[in-house]
Amino acid sequence: MRVFLDSNVIFSGLHSPDGAPGRILERFIEGDFVAVISQQVLGELVRTIKEKLPAALPALRSLLLSVPPEVCKDAVPDDIARWARAINEEDAPILAAAVAAEPDYLVTGDAHFLSSPGIAKKSGLRILTPAQFLQLLEKED
Repeated sequence: MRVFLDSNVIFSGLHSPDGAPGRILERFIEGDFVAVISQQVLGELVRTIKEKLPAALPALRSLLLSVPPEVCKDAVPDDIARWARAINEEDAPILAAAVAAEPDYLVTGDAHFLSSPGIAKKSGLRILTPAQFLQLLEKED
């Protein structure tokens, strides 16, 4: 199973290992699924950790080196413009990259992705919160 993780899921997992995002990272490390991120998600994640949680930089580095996620290319401008009509401009590159990566799921805590069921329908993505995805993993056990 390939799962596109938004930067907020990885950040939250490093910040609070006992919550759903942290348990998702554990399941990724255990090999229960392939994590997919875009180059932009990776850059955003590194910037956010440097700014808000610098103590987690070694944990991020260790994660990326020991169990590297699949890093897909960022979306092309035409695709970003197309998805900007469905979601805000800031999130359009993430949505476009996720669509291009063709994952089984997009896991995010971002309300912009979750508040409109039309986004999932238009994109063809199965969009889940970290808690919903963790429930799915636990059902498969």
